[in-house]
Amino acid sequence: MVPSPQPPALSGGTMFLPPQPRASAACTSICCTCGVAMPPNAANTCARCLRARVDITEGVPRHAAVVYCPACSSYLQPPRSWLRAAPESPELMQILLRRVHRQIARLGAAFAAAEFVFTEPHSKRLKLRLRVRREVLHGVTMEQAHVVEFTVHDRLCDACGRAQADPDQWSAVVQVRQRASHRRTLLHLEQQLVRHGAADSALRVDGNPGGLDLYFASRSHAARLVDFVSSVAPARVGTAKQLVSHDTKSNSYNFKHTFSLELCPICRDDLIFLPGEVSRALGGLGPLVLCIKVTSSLALLDTNNMRVVVLGMKEYDRYKFEPLLTSRRLVEYVVLDVEHDPSGGVTVLGSQYMMSWAHVARASDLGKNDTIFTVKTHLGYQLKPGDYALGYDLYSVNSNNDDLERYGQSHEIPDAVLAKKSYKKSAGSSKPQDGSQRDGVDIEEIAMGIGCIDLNPSDEKEVDELLEDLAI
Repeated sequence: MVPSPQPPALSGGTMFLPPQPRASAACTSICCTCGVAMPPNAANTCARCLRARVDITEGVPRHAAVVYCPACSSYLQPPRSWLRAAPESPELMQILLRRVHRQIARLGAAFAAAEFVFTEPHSKRLKLRLRVRREVLHGVTMEQAHVVEFTVHDRLCDACGRAQADPDQWSAVVQVRQRASHRRTLLHLEQQLVRHGAADSALRVDGNPGGLDLYFASRSHAARLVDFVSSVAPARVGTAKQLVSHDTKSNSYNFKHTFSLELCPICRDDLIFLPGEVSRALGGLGPLVLCIKVTSSLALLDTNNMRVVVLGMKEYDRYKFEPLLTSRRLVEYVVLDVEHDPSGGVTVLGSQYMMSWAHVARASDLGKNDTIFTVKTHLGYQLKPGDYALGYDLYSVNSNNDDLERYGQSHEIPDAVLAKKSYKKSAGSSKPQDGSQRDGVDIEEIAMGIGCIDLNPSDEKEVDELLEDLAI
């Protein structure tokens, strides 16, 4: 018995014949065309002769066209819908396959696989390498490679066309503002808008010194953004509308709607001194408290007794207190020793805190004096001797808060309040010295997707805090 040869490998495609039972695996037959020995099949023809006889890609289009909007990076899905897709993304492949699926289905063929072929970005060409599978003679199935080239035609979509023709053709605007000395919350909000695609339907976005202005063609799109911002940050919402035109015959009105979002001035890690009436209204909280969480509400922690109070925007509007010190006033401390109090543990919004006594010294005082502070802190789970921490220096602070001065005359004010652990970076490395993972990102590399807040390269402290909050 002559050993059965393997089917030859052919360039440009591979034929797959239906598997034969094990009993016939050792049998061979003669090709009816060329006479070579081959495994038996229903067509009684070898793979080379079968390919020369039948072309399964006949009738499959080799060229097609796709319409692309350069303003919003979306592709036309006939007849009128536009879908946004990134280069060589699964969404783009799905759009391209739909352009040739109908012609291939008419031939009785199907897709087995598809992949992109590299083309130059400026060539206005997209190429797909398809694996077409089709049944040929007597139930034999063949599979062959086929390249389809798509020509990209630029055309503005309906929304972008209207915006280009008349930039002021908007029906709703969302004005986001925050009265604070820093832009930390606005930077964080901008990243959240980009990450969740909440501002994708905006016609344009303008930056202002106090916030952002987002313009929409539909009131429902603006209302959706207002709901999103209210879910990620405490905000005060105001609405207004202005009559643009009125048709008395059809009794139709055309309004321009304005949504005002004023973000809470309290940010994470801010130190707050509660006025006397506010402290009494909150059950004797504080009055010196630390803001440890900012979501749709504020989480205020009293480091003396580990008591936490969560305030929504309505409760905050009732009291309207301001931060005593913001994150710009944070001072670096060196932790010398930590004594834990296991009875003082608390869990707040998924984060665990433990009451501890920490012996700290200002990093700027090392080698100059022996000043050591003993403070009560909530960072017992995170701090150990030798670590660095950021806190507020109340020992030498110069504050214009009259309530704090009156409170200090009858009560003892702590020398420092630790806010969070600090990660020291080694020279030439973007990882913390304690081994925890944290990617380093330069100011220029921050993804400002809507690009309306200008970053000052000198604001490295705000940028580092932003990266920590986003866990980049």
